[in-house]
Amino acid sequence: MNSSALPADLPAFLALAGPTAAGKTAAALAIAQQQAVEIISVDSALVYRGMDIGTAKPSADELAAVPHHLINIRDPLKAYSAADFVRDARVLMTDIRSRGRLPLLVGGTMLYFKALWDGLDDMPTASPALRAELAEQAAAQGWPALHAELARVDPLTAARLQPQDSQRISRALEVFRASGQPMSFFQRRIAQTQPAMEADTAPAGLLISLEPDNRAWLHQRIAQRFDAMLAAGFLDEVRSLRARADLHPDLPAMRCVGYRQAWTLLDNLDTLKTPKEVQQAEHDFREKGIAATRQLAKRQLTWLRSMPQRRVVACDAPDALAQVLALTAQCAGASV
Repeated sequence: MNSSALPADLPAFLALAGPTAAGKTAAALAIAQQQAVEIISVDSALVYRGMDIGTAKPSADELAAVPHHLINIRDPLKAYSAADFVRDARVLMTDIRSRGRLPLLVGGTMLYFKALWDGLDDMPTASPALRAELAEQAAAQGWPALHAELARVDPLTAARLQPQDSQRISRALEVFRASGQPMSFFQRRIAQTQPAMEADTAPAGLLISLEPDNRAWLHQRIAQRFDAMLAAGFLDEVRSLRARADLHPDLPAMRCVGYRQAWTLLDNLDTLKTPKEVQQAEHDFREKGIAATRQLAKRQLTWLRSMPQRRVVACDAPDALAQVLALTAQCAGASV
């Protein structure tokens, strides 16, 4: 390993983004075989320990093949915010470059990418009291009603959220009730009040976005991966988490796609009386889990389309990996 800092004319980073099941992990490992990189995970679920199967966390062998960062750094009881990510990622990027390697940011949490690219805002911090108030209102009226309320006070934010997206609706309404300003107001101020990432880490890097030309291809991969998770013991993983007295389904970690649906299934299994009812409940859980993952992928693609600096590679193309490797080689100044 080269212990000296990289030359200033090399990019500050490489980045690989895309929706869930687009093939980011495999592409990142292929890049690591050709470039001197260390991987920084850009994933709000991979930070949690004990959540391996349902997050499609890289295997032990994959983690050992190349240095990985920001994986298994939090207990599920502890939240990890975009501000935490930006702070940690900036330090890591500097450290990695000082070791003569390129930071390779890989993941699908687009809020983290945006926060790193565009800076952080000064919107209010989380308020447990307001969150509890909103949860109580949602229990009485339903999340679509709160989504309608958000549409009245912050139409820009409401337009990009699904009526059942409880976590983001709650946060947006929490911001409005705490400050009197919509979340979109703070987001508009980001560019004016915070330096962009390139200002601190110039020269700019390369963002490759894996996006399918055929959405059905991605949907098939999502279903296949969900079934593979079930076969690998995903429900047992959630059972172990539920067995902890300090965890509950309202924690950010337990609201991750798949975990939320699995927790609900396991709650309901105790009330079912016949094998047929259990079989139906498990079937419904699978369908809901796959549907929720598809919705996540849709949101991720929407976020990506708002990033004009990205270089798109069709992840369902036969030569997708070759395209990714060619782009990274060109950016890093290496031969293909």
